[in-house]
Amino acid sequence: MSAIAVVVGNQNLRSVLVAQLQQQGYRVQHTASMVAAKAHLTEFQPEMVVVDYDLSDGIGLELCEWIQIHTDALILMISTRLEESDISASLAVADDYLKKPFGMKEFLARVAAILRRSSSRRLPSEIVRGDLRIDMVRRRVFFAQDSITGSAGEAIDLTPQEFSLLYVLLQSPDEPIDRAELLRRAWDEHMGGSRTVDTHILALRKKLKDPDIIQTIRQMGYQIHL
Repeated sequence: MSAIAVVVGNQNLRSVLVAQLQQQGYRVQHTASMVAAKAHLTEFQPEMVVVDYDLSDGIGLELCEWIQIHTDALILMISTRLEESDISASLAVADDYLKKPFGMKEFLARVAAILRRSSSRRLPSEIVRGDLRIDMVRRRVFFAQDSITGSAGEAIDLTPQEFSLLYVLLQSPDEPIDRAELLRRAWDEHMGGSRTVDTHILALRKKLKDPDIIQTIRQMGYQIHL
């Protein structure tokens, strides 16, 4: 599961955020100050950092600039500030801005959205597995080029829903993802229940002609093996 760092000075708020994130299965490290954060972030290497604008030993903007230089993490800034200049300054160094006070559902939704961005950013433009070539930019999948004739690889006709499902699985190779999470992340609109995911997985396996590429994890969901 993704790693998240929380840098918030207020102990009560920090404890609540950490508990909520841990309940969602995230690995969480938390600190109360800029100095402590700098001492741990390069070793922890989280996918994202939640930063409070106002810290006891500085402002969050300074920490965000440091994070951009020293890590690959995306940043969620939280703040009570409403001035347009403060929000603009935050968005210049962070990936999202959330005004305090906020509800936990909105907070967790923002975290999930940022992590989807992080996963997408890490994916290469092309993935090759055996006879399959997956073009992440054009959202197309091909069988490998014929080494004897030199002819171009045959395109595999995937529906947008099938490719979206494949894309989500590719974001977490060799890690199981449950059906509910696949359903939520793969499609913008609710398309049904777990049986919908099962049906699309079955179709993907047939089209990719590789029954082992997407593995069923009992009582959990699916994972892709690269």
